[in-house]
Amino acid sequence: MKISAALALAGFSFIMALARSTFVETNIVRAHPTMESGSFKDAFQAERRQTMSNSVSTLLTRNLQDVFGENDPARRRAAINEIYAEDVVFYDPFKNVFRGRDEIDRIAGTLRAKHPDFRYQPIGEPEEVGNGGRIQWTEGSPGKAPEIAGTDFIVARDGRIAAIYLFFDKSPSPGSR
Repeated sequence: MKISAALALAGFSFIMALARSTFVETNIVRAHPTMESGSFKDAFQAERRQTMSNSVSTLLTRNLQDVFGENDPARRRAAINEIYAEDVVFYDPFKNVFRGRDEIDRIAGTLRAKHPDFRYQPIGEPEEVGNGGRIQWTEGSPGKAPEIAGTDFIVARDGRIAAIYLFFDKSPSPGSR
């Protein structure tokens, strides 16, 4: 009995991962009354909401504001767990490579500790191409000219950031925003 339930769950998960559509979800759930309510359907719907709500543009914006712009360690870590893949890789302009959510948390925490008043300001809207995207930004203290300008490029997988590439841009001149 346990093996057949595991196989049914695996088959259901595979079909759902391939289909990702309301039509297929509705028909499969109806065809399997044991999945009508409870953990199977709830888990699928939670995963689907997570994937749908995390477009590349949303991931770019949340990375900037909710991770690197967040001073509260608990809120920052919650955002990291929501928007980054467990095996995320972060590449910085100094040729460093950081792997995993813990490293993202450490880097963001260190930056926030050094510059707690700095705010990130996107320059324009995020841009998306396929499962990748970029956002250009400036950073600095409120009411002062930006001190740093950069571009984040990400590659998304399953609604989460799988890789992030940071480039520093030439700092904008005052009033150029």
